[in-house]
Amino acid sequence: MKKTLQEIAGLIGAKVVGDSKVVITGISGIRDAQKGDLAFIGNPKYSKFIEGTKASAVVVSENIKDSHIPLIIAENPSLAISKIATLFYSSDKAYHKGIHPSAIIGKDVVLGDAVSIGAYVVVEEGAKIGDRTVILPLSYIGFDSTIGQDCVIHSNVSIREKTIIKNRVIIHNGTVIGSDGFGYEKVGKVHQKISQLGIVLIEDDVEIGANVTIDRARLDKTTIGRGTKIDNLVQIAHNVRIGENCIIVAQAGISGSTEIGNDVVIAGQAGIAGHLEIGDGAIVGAQGGVTKSIPANTFVSGYPARPHKEAMKLYAYLGRLPELSDKIDELTKRLDKNNIDKEKCDGKAKNNKKCRRSKR
Repeated sequence: MKKTLQEIAGLIGAKVVGDSKVVITGISGIRDAQKGDLAFIGNPKYSKFIEGTKASAVVVSENIKDSHIPLIIAENPSLAISKIATLFYSSDKAYHKGIHPSAIIGKDVVLGDAVSIGAYVVVEEGAKIGDRTVILPLSYIGFDSTIGQDCVIHSNVSIREKTIIKNRVIIHNGTVIGSDGFGYEKVGKVHQKISQLGIVLIEDDVEIGANVTIDRARLDKTTIGRGTKIDNLVQIAHNVRIGENCIIVAQAGISGSTEIGNDVVIAGQAGIAGHLEIGDGAIVGAQGGVTKSIPANTFVSGYPARPHKEAMKLYAYLGRLPELSDKIDELTKRLDKNNIDKEKCDGKAKNNKKCRRSKR
């Protein structure tokens, strides 16, 4: 595909600085771009690469106005380049159109209009799949599950029985939705399994990364709220309720029956204990270990997680421990020396000038 800068800018509501007739044939990173490519600067610290780039033009924010090559000025360069990329790289070819002959479709399955089901997909009895939804090869859709409209289920995804997935949901490779919650009661010396009879409900516009696991509830439902985005390798346990527009980053783990509010950010490798409440707008820093509930709009980090400023202060103290240890050793030696000198003076005459000085 070929488009001029003026055509591209018009499609995304941006403006061009420089030659608007330059023709763009592809998109690339600022350091790898070649002639004909359009690059972008999402973070101002990378603006230094504009001077040496071979790109024909760059998408930048309003903070960058001068360049030896044409610029597209956008309010949000990262979002702008994403929109432009959809013009150049259509994903339609990645999807099999219609139902692949090798797919296995159970009884009483309801398929909407323009559904695409790839090779070796299994759709069990009673499942419902909405209009324009795409299910890529080797995925499994359990019985009585519901998937809404305009969803994309990538390869090797397992969606267990009775799961409800609403509209415009994207689930990446290897994810398992609706596996049994980790529930046992110890009877004598045996861990007796507790039946997990609930479901998973995923609301509109959720995106779930690769190799994520979301467990079904014991009796009710595990819920992922509208607009929430979940990174790769996240574990969400049974009966967890996650609010709207949350961000959950890679390798985070959320234990059972925890309730997370709206607009919460849980950074990478954070762990949250069970039966807690995380308030709206809260942030859990990377590797934070949350052992008690967090009020709304609070930033916590560390283990155990505490207000971020307090955690940083404690880490600063920890960094000074070697220095403080040396000082304590020095003071201890001085005290020991003073005690020895005092003992030596105790048996000497009171008019001994050196002993009187040592006692001062």
